[in-house]
Amino acid sequence: MPPLYNRRSEPGLPATPPPPMALPLAELLLRVKQTLTERFADSYWVVAEIADLTLPRFAGAHCYLTLTDQHQTGRGAQLKAQARATIWSQRYQQLAPAFAEHTGQELRPGLKIMLRVQVKFHEQYGLSLDVLALDPTYTVGELARQRLETIRKLEEKGLLERQRALPLPLAPQRLAIISSPTAAGFQDFVRQLEESAYAFSLALFPAAMQGDDAPASIRTALDAIRPHRQQFDAVVIIRGGGSKTDLLAFDDYGLAAAIGAFPLAVLTGIGHERDEAVVDMAAHLALKTPTAVAAFLSDRLARLDAVFEGYGARVQELAQQSLYAAAAHLDRLGRRTHQAAQSCLHDHHSALRQRVRATAPLARQRLRQQELLLSQQRQALQRAAHHAAEGQHRHLRRLGQLLARRFRYLHRRRREQVLTRRFQLQLAAERLLHRAEIRLLEMARK
Repeated sequence: MPPLYNRRSEPGLPATPPPPMALPLAELLLRVKQTLTERFADSYWVVAEIADLTLPRFAGAHCYLTLTDQHQTGRGAQLKAQARATIWSQRYQQLAPAFAEHTGQELRPGLKIMLRVQVKFHEQYGLSLDVLALDPTYTVGELARQRLETIRKLEEKGLLERQRALPLPLAPQRLAIISSPTAAGFQDFVRQLEESAYAFSLALFPAAMQGDDAPASIRTALDAIRPHRQQFDAVVIIRGGGSKTDLLAFDDYGLAAAIGAFPLAVLTGIGHERDEAVVDMAAHLALKTPTAVAAFLSDRLARLDAVFEGYGARVQELAQQSLYAAAAHLDRLGRRTHQAAQSCLHDHHSALRQRVRATAPLARQRLRQQELLLSQQRQALQRAAHHAAEGQHRHLRRLGQLLARRFRYLHRRRREQVLTRRFQLQLAAERLLHRAEIRLLEMARK
């Protein structure tokens, strides 16, 4: 702790220098503020990317931004700068609408802009930039450059023409729809298909169709369709109309590449009348609105139906001509066949009469031979029957004698059994009577 009073230096010792004068922080920052105000009194045009953005939440509120600048040096090192910026309420009400009108989009994080700023420093809040103006032409050019770069990368990988090489079925009726279920464009699409004369099978794969999350959400829906692609004829990506900002998601490289590499034909109806999104360039077919997609599908089936009707009428006409020609040819063949049959029948009758006359003597001789053979066989059968009958008679006589002896034996044995049983019954009855008499005598004695 320094002494409260100055001491004299002792003899022979060097004098110590006094401690440096310390500045209060507020005074130091005030000097910084004065220096920056004098040095950066003018405003400057700078190019930066919006890293963070806080829009006014109510009338009279201010807009706060976080600006960043990053690029690579020749050695590949990453340089980065960051600063806070403010668009005051009154100036924001002038700059934001004009910027949206010229660029077609609102201020948002990730957007690269050129803005005129003035350096400001505050003792409590530090360094910040006051935004005085925005140059919309730079943002438009930057977006166009990014779009051209995306198209160039797709062309290098062959993803702009791959979808168009895929075949679209003649009658695409099984459709996988990627859209927001609450979007008016989706409702209009479904209503128009229901009003058509053809039946469509629709499977909705919900996805966000605007905002920063839209590209990833649509790619997720495509990934969900891919395992079931055999169940669908085509994929339809639809949404209603919107501003250029809403449609900016459809210039995303990842989404366009996913559509270009998808194995099914992809139809788009994003709802823009003037500009063509990069997704439209990568798709198999791009139509302006969801109802235009529905009309295209219905018209395709109607044209196919008309072609089939024309083919059917032509087939019917050719069939009738062929039928008439075949009937005439068949009639001619019938007459020729009848004539040939009559001639062949007459020839066969003549040949048959000749064979009958030639075979009549042979038949009578054959009949006489058969009669003689039958007579011989009849006599042989009679002799065999007589011998067989005599043998059977002798056998029956032996059986009769055997049965008579058996009957006499059984009759004699049965008679002996009956007599034995009768004797046993008589003996048992006499015993019972004897016992009964004994009991009666005993009772009489008592």
